[in-house]
Amino acid sequence: MDLSTLAVFIPACFALNMAPGPNNLLSVSNASRYGFVRACGGGIGRLLAFAIMIALAAVGLTAVLHTSELLFLGIKLVGAGYLFYLAVQLWRARPEADSEGAVASMSRAGLARQEFLVAIGNPKAILLFTAFLPQFVDRTGTVTQQFAVLGGLFLALECIAIGLYCYMGIYARRLFARPSGKRLFNRMCAGLLASAASFLLVARRT
Repeated sequence: MDLSTLAVFIPACFALNMAPGPNNLLSVSNASRYGFVRACGGGIGRLLAFAIMIALAAVGLTAVLHTSELLFLGIKLVGAGYLFYLAVQLWRARPEADSEGAVASMSRAGLARQEFLVAIGNPKAILLFTAFLPQFVDRTGTVTQQFAVLGGLFLALECIAIGLYCYMGIYARRLFARPSGKRLFNRMCAGLLASAASFLLVARRT
C-alpha cells in the first residue's frame, strides 16, 4: 500500500468518522451526563462492533447482507428499535438525577454495551465497510493484510472522533448547567437519536 493511497484514504476516512451518526450523538449525550473519561471508555463498545464489521467485510461475509433483504430488514428494525428506546429514556431523564450517585450507577461497561448495540444494529454501517474499504485495496497484493491496515487506521481515527464528540458533550454540559438547560439538552439529543432511528428505518440496501 503506497503513500498516495493513504493520503486519500485518511482524510476520507476521518470525514466518515466525524459524521454525526447515532454513535457520535450518543457519545455527546453520555459525556454530558457521565463525564469525559467514562464516555470515552464506553466508546470501546463501538470500536469492538466496528472491528467485527471490518473482519466480516474482509472475509466477504457481508455479501450475505447485500443479497438478503430479510436479514437487512431484521437488523434494521432491531437497531432502530434500540435507538428509539434510548431516545425515550433520554427524553424522560430527570436533570436532578445527574447527581454523583446516579452517575455512578452507569458503569463504563454499561456505556460500552450501549455503544456496541447501537453500532452493531446499523446494517448501513456494515455495508459501508464493504463499499468503502475495498476501494483502497490493491488486488495484486495481500488483501487480508491490507484490510487489517485500513481497518486499524479506521479504528484509530474513530478513537479521535470519540474523543472530540465527548469533548463536545463536556462543553454542552457547561453550557446547559441549569436543570432546565440539562432537560433541554437531553431532549435535543433524544430528538436527534429518534431522527437517526427514523432514517435507519427508511434505509435501503445499495
